[in-house]
Amino acid sequence: MTDSAEFQSVVELRRYTLHPGRRDELIELFEREFVESQEACGMRLFGLFREPAEPDKFVWLRGFRDMGTRRAALGSFYGGPVWGEHGPAANETMIDASDVLLLRPSGPGFPAPDGAEGSVVLVTVCHPAGPVKEFSEHFADVVAPALRDAGVETFGHFETEPAENTFPRLPVRENETVFVWFARFRDAEALAAHRDLLDRTGAGLASRLERPWSQRELTPTARSVLR
Repeated sequence: MTDSAEFQSVVELRRYTLHPGRRDELIELFEREFVESQEACGMRLFGLFREPAEPDKFVWLRGFRDMGTRRAALGSFYGGPVWGEHGPAANETMIDASDVLLLRPSGPGFPAPDGAEGSVVLVTVCHPAGPVKEFSEHFADVVAPALRDAGVETFGHFETEPAENTFPRLPVRENETVFVWFARFRDAEALAAHRDLLDRTGAGLASRLERPWSQRELTPTARSVLR
């Protein structure tokens, strides 16, 4: 666990759709104004990402100690001076900011930063056909060890946080249950070398899923902790 483990009790996986060509504009603003200011309000930012296959998507992760402190932290930030000054410019870059999964731990969390450069982070979202706890246990006992033996180390195992959204001003995806996991690769070539393995793993889990899993390849921005 990292020194940020206490902020992994509740995690938001946020994926924004932006107006064409404005992703770098948002990232520059975000990294300049919204990192320290959010953390000062009582949350932790774990990852900021481009999605190379989708040039108008921005993905990021932030965590909280619990649902109660999430409400207080978000209220402090979005009601505060930094968002008041720079929020309108950020909103102007966005078409949609409602693709948000609210998650809680279901296994190993995010690792400590190691300064790796040029990495690719793969995030996988699964919709279990049965209870998410059973799927999580199967993943931890069978799938993750098999991937590890083949050179793919998984981390950041999370499942849907079922509690009511304590900050309804920011919507989250409701009425669905997911299991989410992450893996990190040295570069795109290293990920490509494991693509057949990942595809076979997904096919092997098909009977346990409502639909095929969704995988997104992400590249960390300059200020992303998770890289």
